[in-house]
Amino acid sequence: MADAAMTATFLAVIGGASLLAVTARRLRPTDRLPSLESWALADRSLGPVWTWLLLGGTIFTAYTFTAVPGLAYGNGAPAFFAVPYTVIVCPLAFVLLTRLWEVARRHGYVTAGDFVRGRYGSAPLALVVALTGILATMPYLALQLLGIRAVLTAGGLYPKGAASDLVMVALFAGLAVATYRHGLRAPAVISALKAVAVFVSLTAVCWLVLERFGGPGAVFEGAARRLGGTGVERSALLLAPEQQPAYATLALGSALALLMYPHVLTAGFAADGPRTVRKVAVALPAWTGLLALFGFLGVAALASGVRAPEGGAEAAVPMLVDRLMPGPLAGLVFGAITVGALVPAAVMSIAAATGFVRNVYVEYFQPTATPKRQVRIAKMVSLTAKVGAVAFVFGLRDQDAINLQLLGGVWILQIFPAVAVGLFTGRLHPRALLAGWGVGMVTGTFLVVREGFSSIVLLGGGSLEIYAGLLALLLNLTVAVLGTTVLERLGVPRGADATDLPSRLTVRRRPETGASNP
Repeated sequence: MADAAMTATFLAVIGGASLLAVTARRLRPTDRLPSLESWALADRSLGPVWTWLLLGGTIFTAYTFTAVPGLAYGNGAPAFFAVPYTVIVCPLAFVLLTRLWEVARRHGYVTAGDFVRGRYGSAPLALVVALTGILATMPYLALQLLGIRAVLTAGGLYPKGAASDLVMVALFAGLAVATYRHGLRAPAVISALKAVAVFVSLTAVCWLVLERFGGPGAVFEGAARRLGGTGVERSALLLAPEQQPAYATLALGSALALLMYPHVLTAGFAADGPRTVRKVAVALPAWTGLLALFGFLGVAALASGVRAPEGGAEAAVPMLVDRLMPGPLAGLVFGAITVGALVPAAVMSIAAATGFVRNVYVEYFQPTATPKRQVRIAKMVSLTAKVGAVAFVFGLRDQDAINLQLLGGVWILQIFPAVAVGLFTGRLHPRALLAGWGVGMVTGTFLVVREGFSSIVLLGGGSLEIYAGLLALLLNLTVAVLGTTVLERLGVPRGADATDLPSRLTVRRRPETGASNP
C-alpha cells in the first residue's frame, strides 16, 4: 500500500493539473463565434513555447514512458529504437508539418482528411484517411489508461475491486469536462505541468540511480549480469547483427507513421505559424533525451533486481521508483506520469472527434451543419471516445489493447502516400491511392496477425527481420504508382485539386503566413 506522503504528493500533482485545466478559459478569445477551428485547434494561436509543450506532451505519452523502459527491462537493446525514431521525426516535422500547416491555414483545413479531400477532390479517399486515423487512435487512447494503471498499481495507489474502476473514472472525469468546455486549450495548459513534473522527477530518479550504482557503467554491467552475459558486449544490451534490420526499419517506419496520427497533426495545426512549427521541430529532441533516460531506467530496474510481474514489464520503472525514492518524490513521479497520460488522451479524443465531424458527419450526413452544431457534435464525440476508452480497458485484457495498438501503427502508416506524398505531388490518382491503401491495410494486418501480433516479420526464409508496416507501405506505394499509370492511360478522370500545390515533385518557396495574416 502507498504511504500517506506518496498519496498526498500524487493527489497534489493531479489537483494541480485539474486547476490548470480550469484556467484554459483564459486562453479563449471572447470576440469569436463558436467554430471547430477554435475548439479543436485553439484558433491556431499557440506560440513556440505552448506548441513545444503541447506537441511534445502529445507525442511522448505516458504509455511511451512505461513501455520503452519496460521493453528495455525485458529485451535490452531493441527497446532503444524509440530514440532514433523520435530523432527522425524532427526533420520530418520540420518539412512535412510546416508545409501541411501552410496549406491547412490557407484553406481552413482542420484534419488530414480535409487536405486529402481538397488535394484529390475525392470524398472516398478522404473518408478512408479519416476512418483510418480514428481506428488507429482509439487503442492508442486506451493505452494511456493502461499506462496509468501500471504506474498506480506499482506504487500501491490503485485499489482492488470496484474502487479501482472509480479511480480511473475520476482521473478522466475532470479531463473530460475541461476538454468538453475548452477544447485543445485544456491539454495545452496541462502540458506545462506535465513538462515540469516529468523533467524534474526524471532528473531526481536518474540522480538516485547513479548514486546507488556508482555511475552508468555500473548500471549496464549489472544489467548485463542479470541478462546472463559476462559483460555488456556479450549481453542483450547490444544489438546482434541479425537484429539490426528490424531495429532500423522499425525506427524509420514508426517515424513516418507518427506524423500521420490525427492527434499529432492536431497539435501541430494549433501553432500560430510555420516559423513556430519549425522552431518546435528543432527543439523536440529535448523530449527525445527524456525518452532515452526512461529507457536507461529500464536497464537500471534490471540491474537492481526488480521483478516485474509476468507479462507486465511496463511496471518495472514504477517499481524501481517505489523502491529507491522516498514517498513524496515517488508520488511526484507517479503523478507526473499520470498527468503525462492526460495530455495525449485529451488531444487524441479531440482529434478523433474532429475527424469524424469534418470527414464523416458533415460530408455524408449533414452538409449544411452550422459551425456551432459542428462544435456541439465534436464535443459529444470527444466525450464518447473517452468513455469508450475507459470501457475498452475494463472490458479487454491489456494484451488485447497492445495488439490493437500495434496494428494501429501499421494502419496509420498506410495513409502516408495520400497525405505526405500528396504535399509534393498530385500526380497519384485517387483511385490508385485507394487501391494502394487497401493492399497496405490487408497486407499489414495479415503479416502482424500471422506473426502472433508481432510488428516484426521474417523474410527470406526467416533470415531477415523487418517492420511489417514499412513492408506494407512499400506495397501500398507500388500499387499507387502502377495504378496511376494504368488509370492515366485509360483516361480515367480525377477530381479537381483545390490546394494550389504543385502537381509534380517540386518545392516552391512561399512567404510565411501566420495566424494574423490569413
